[in-house]
Order: sequence, then C-alpha cells, then structure tokens
Amino acid sequence: MGNLLPPPVFSSANNAPNLVLVTETWPPEINGVAMTLSHLTDGLRSRDWRVSIVRPRQRGETQAKSDDLLTPGLPIPGYAGLRFGLPVTARLRAQWLRQRPAIVHIATEGPLGWAALKAAQSLAIPVTSTFHTNFHRYCAHYKLAWLRGMVTRHLRHFHNRTAFTMVPNDMLRHTLQQEGYRNVVVLGRGVDTRLFSPLRRSPALRRQWNVGEHDPVVIYVGRLAPEKNLGTLAAAFEQIEQRNPDARMVWVGEGPELEKLRRRYPHHVFAGSRIGDDLAQHYASADIFLFPSLTETFGNVIPEAMASGLAVVAYDYAAAALYVKHQQNGLLAAFGDRDSFIRRAMALAEQPQQIRQFGRNACAAVAQHSWDAVCSQFEHYLDVAQRGTRDAA
Repeated sequence: MGNLLPPPVFSSANNAPNLVLVTETWPPEINGVAMTLSHLTDGLRSRDWRVSIVRPRQRGETQAKSDDLLTPGLPIPGYAGLRFGLPVTARLRAQWLRQRPAIVHIATEGPLGWAALKAAQSLAIPVTSTFHTNFHRYCAHYKLAWLRGMVTRHLRHFHNRTAFTMVPNDMLRHTLQQEGYRNVVVLGRGVDTRLFSPLRRSPALRRQWNVGEHDPVVIYVGRLAPEKNLGTLAAAFEQIEQRNPDARMVWVGEGPELEKLRRRYPHHVFAGSRIGDDLAQHYASADIFLFPSLTETFGNVIPEAMASGLAVVAYDYAAAALYVKHQQNGLLAAFGDRDSFIRRAMALAEQPQQIRQFGRNACAAVAQHSWDAVCSQFEHYLDVAQRGTRDAA
C-alpha cells in the first residue's frame, strides 16, 4: 500500500488537468524561449487548463504569484540577467506528492530541469519537453568546443527520458533523429500579427534615428552575442553604407558583444532591449531585417519582422526556411555561405521598390500563423502523453 500514488489533482471548476511548466527563463526576461512559453501558457489557460510555473527566482523577486514555485538559482555565465535553477529534486517531489500534476513539461535542460525529470518520474507523472536552444552548438563561440560531445550526450539522454521532445520545425526534428533522439515531434511557432504590423511604423522614431523618409534602415533584433554571427551582419552593412551613406543600422537587444559593437560603430543606433508596442514600432520603422545567426532552433524574430512588413535576408534554415520565399518576400543565402549573405544584403539595399514589395509579401505570408493553432497542437501532445502512448500523429 505504501507505493500507491495520490490521484491527479484537477481544477474543481472545470475538471481540467494541471500542467506544471518547468523553465529557467520567464518574462520579463527577453528572449525567444520566454516569449514562446508565455504564449503557450496563455493558450492553455484560455482552454481552461490550470498551469503553474516552476522557475528560478528572478532578481528582486520575493515571492511567487498564484501557484508558481520559485527556486534558488545562479547566474548563467555569458547571459547577463538569466539564471539557472538549482537541483531541488526533493522539494519538487514533496510538492507534487501534496498536489499531483497531470503532466510536467520541461522547457530547459539545466539542473532544475533534471530535478523535475527525476521527481516526476519517481512519481510516475508523465513528462514532455521542448528543445529550444542549440547549446551544444554554442560551445565553439565561448571557447568550449571540447565540451560539445559531452553536452550533446547530456541533451540526448535528457530528452530521451521524456514522452515527447517538441521542436519548432521538421529540419530540426530530422537533425535530432539523426543524432539519436527518440519521439521527436514538431510544435511550430506563431506570430502576434495584432502587435507586429506595418501600421506600427513611426516617422517620429525614424527622425530620432536621423533618417529621411526614403533612406534605408537596416535592423537587427536579438541577443548581441558571439553565437549570433554578428560579424557577418556588420560586414554586410559596411558594404551597404559604402554605396549609400544615408543608410542606417539599428541594433535592438543587449548582450556581451554590445560594448564592442558600440566602440567599433559609434554612428550606429543601439536601442537596447525593447518589448511590446515599443519593439513593434522599432521593427516597423525599419526597412530591411538582416539575420545572420547560424545557431537557431527557430528564430521567432523572423516572422515578427515579416509581420512588421520588412524584407528579410537570412540563411536558409529554421524559421527562414519555413517563411521566407527567395525573391518573393526576402532573400535566402545557403547555410553558412557568408559571401552570399553579404551579396544578397547589398543587392537588396539598392532596390527600394523591391524592399517595399518584399515587405508587403512578407506581411501576407505570415498572416495566418496564429499562436492559437500552435497552442492547440501543444494541447494535443500533452493529451497524448497523459494517455501513455507515443502515437502523436
């Protein structure tokens, strides 16, 4: 009798299951993972799920909201403002013995994620996971290439102990399957077209950038970090600027490369981190979105830029491969072909009519990609995992 587990706890109001989401990042932290998780959580709650969050305590926080559980954490090296949670297995197990979740979803694979996996499996609670970040591909950018094999094995072992590993596109699904991951399913991404729209374009903001109505503005939105391949972006804009001195480069984001970029390009605009309407205005007030990263699992900024009416230049993988149609709503370079990326950025900047046409086509291309559909797919995977079968088709 001592091995009997307590029954699942459901919302008394609607008999809906309780999901516990375990993550090391959460708003107001600004990154694609936090944004995606926020949308998924909102979507489930709108479907009458009860969702609680387990995450590290953020700077200045004293207590959790509602049913959330805050855990101790430490700063992540090289990621200012982000923390990884400590392995509080016993605390999670005790919490879930008192109030048993129907399912646990783990979004990050750090010590907190491992603790949640161990606690849930010790109680026979179904667990799913998402693969959000190519940490194993980051190693070389932080002089830790020797760790890549170990990190790869760690990630594969972690995810293969969950019912499903959810990834944002088929390309990544195939890559992970080739690397020995099992039960990998695709959970796409949406874009908030009510927020990101060409209607957010701000002549006043462009005046702050000291550009005229027809001067091309190139924008980058994202973390200013080595793994984002920003040297290629800077080289592309140098070529654009040589041909059109009135062009302007706007960087939105923060990170360890910020001060170096500021010193090297004092005439560029460094806008810092932006969110909400402010971020939407920055997107829509530009003309070209350059995204040179080679380490994305998806790249939420691609559909955001397209919804904002920008012409995009990116490498042909992840979100760009899904949404950007070459010579229709943007330009694609072969993965890793730096010279091609720079040539395409230069060519586009010299074609103002093409920039505008690509921008209109880009906005139309992402108009139907709502978060509601993504949340429905997420709910489906959670339901299948609770039933104890891995047939998610």
